[in-house]
Amino acid sequence: MSTSFTAHLPEARQVAAIAAKEFRDRIRNRWVLAVAVVFTVFSLAIAYLGGAQQGAVGLRSAEATIASLVSLVIYLIPLIALLLGFDAVVGERERGSLDLLLALPITRGELLLGKYLGLAAALTLSTLAGFALVAVQMGRQLGANGLYHYLGFMASSVLLGLAFLSLAVMLSVFARDRTRASGLAISLWFLFVLVFDLLLLGLLVLGGTRLGALGGEAFPYLLLLNPADVFRILNVFSLEDLRTLYGLGSIVPPALANPWLMGSAMLGWILAPLALASWRFR
Repeated sequence: MSTSFTAHLPEARQVAAIAAKEFRDRIRNRWVLAVAVVFTVFSLAIAYLGGAQQGAVGLRSAEATIASLVSLVIYLIPLIALLLGFDAVVGERERGSLDLLLALPITRGELLLGKYLGLAAALTLSTLAGFALVAVQMGRQLGANGLYHYLGFMASSVLLGLAFLSLAVMLSVFARDRTRASGLAISLWFLFVLVFDLLLLGLLVLGGTRLGALGGEAFPYLLLLNPADVFRILNVFSLEDLRTLYGLGSIVPPALANPWLMGSAMLGWILAPLALASWRFR
C-alpha cells in the first residue's frame, strides 16, 4: 500500500464519521420519514390524478407522469433542501458546538464535507423513498421503458436537491446567525423557483427590439444560471412527447437536449457552491 494512499485514509474515515453522525441525527428526529411520507402522498396523488382535468385517472404514460411531477419537484425539493442545510454550520456556531468540533483532529474541509454528505444522504434517501411506490407501479403498468424514463427523473430529482443543498450549506457558512441564514434560504427559493424565469421573460420582452436575434439565441442558455430550469430542461426537453406538450421546440435549442450536458450543468451547481463554502469556511 502506497504512502499517498494511506495518508488519505484517516481523512476519509473522519469525513465518513461526521457524515454518519449527521445522517443518524436526521433519522432520529424523523426528518427522513416525514419527507418520504410527504413525497409519497404527493407523488401518488399527482401521478394518478394529474390527468383528471382531461377525464383520465391513473398512470397514462411515463412522459405524462413525469410532466405531472416536474412542478412538484421544482417547488418542493429545493425548499426542503434549503431548510435542511441552512443551519448546517451557523447552527453549530450559535449552539457553541462548532469550536468543540474544530478542536478535534479534523480540518475545516473535512468537517464541511462530512456534514454535507450526511445531509445529502438523508435528502437522497427521503427523495427516493418518496418516489418508490410510483416507480413500482410504473414498472408494473408501463414496463421497462416507462420505468427507465422514470428512474432518470428520480435521479435528476436527487441532483436538484443536492444542488440546492450545496447552496444552503454555502449560505450557512456566510451567514452570521440562523435568522439571517433562514431568510437568505427563503429568498433564494423565491429567486430561483418563482422570480428568475419572470425576470428573464421581462428582459426578453423589454430588450427584444434592441437585442434582436442575438437576444433570442442567448435566452435559452441563460436558463443554465438556474438549477431549477436545468432540471426542467433535463426532464421536459429531452423527451419528444414532452417537448410537444410544453411547446419548447422553438424556444430551447437542440444543443440543450443532451441529457449529459444538462447533467454536467447540474453537477456544476453542486460543486461550485460547495467549493465557495469550503474556501470561505477555511
